[in-house]
Amino acid sequence: MTYQLALSLVSGVFISGSAAYLGTLMLSRKMAVIAGPLGHLALPGAALAIVYGFSISLGAFPFVVLGIILIWLLEIRTKLAMEALTAIVFATGVATAFLFLPIDKAEAALVGDISKVGIYDTVASVVLGSMVVLIINRSYSKIMLINIHEDVAKTEGVDVKLYNLIYLSSIAVIVALGVDLVGGLMTAALVAIPAAAAKNVSRTLAQFGTTAGLFGVVSAALGIIVSSFTALPAGPLVILTSGIIFLVTVPLAKV
Repeated sequence: MTYQLALSLVSGVFISGSAAYLGTLMLSRKMAVIAGPLGHLALPGAALAIVYGFSISLGAFPFVVLGIILIWLLEIRTKLAMEALTAIVFATGVATAFLFLPIDKAEAALVGDISKVGIYDTVASVVLGSMVVLIINRSYSKIMLINIHEDVAKTEGVDVKLYNLIYLSSIAVIVALGVDLVGGLMTAALVAIPAAAAKNVSRTLAQFGTTAGLFGVVSAALGIIVSSFTALPAGPLVILTSGIIFLVTVPLAKV
């Protein structure tokens, strides 16, 4: 195994595993598709990163965070559904991206390129991915209660605004990291497919989160390894592997 492949595997495994774990919450709230628009929102930062030659994830991060804060504030102010606000913010982000994104260099921003991550990107993936898992794990029951019934959560003393901010911030981190692995076009699949596969085979909430994380890790590892032998882009291979895992679990789904 080469040094670069090792970096790619470590980065990919931590990004995909933490994204899948977070995806279990997003799936329960019917919000898994929101990661897609937020991935598009990362495109302006990715465009600037490509133009000026720095990390795509680093470029994407401030744009995704700004978008998340705008969505959170607008939700409080307007009471509109988070899905609607996300669509509004992401459309603005995509329009901005295509003002700057060089078409001949667009592939890395659109479908990712984990094969070029450096040691600092890998360390960031490990640290931030682990932080998201730890923070979400400590907040899981409260966020899940908010997802199920917000009014009940309020009567139980849950600070809904705070936990929504924690939840959205975690999504922002995962989306920014995910741009390196699968690009801005496929981040929704990164969180949704492993969580959906895990739901097919899980019988308890604890199994749901653990199995989703495991499926995310396996799909990233296999996709990156196959990419290293075939020279095909890793991002689409990771998503295709995840899709195959989902199809394998379908017969096991509890009706």
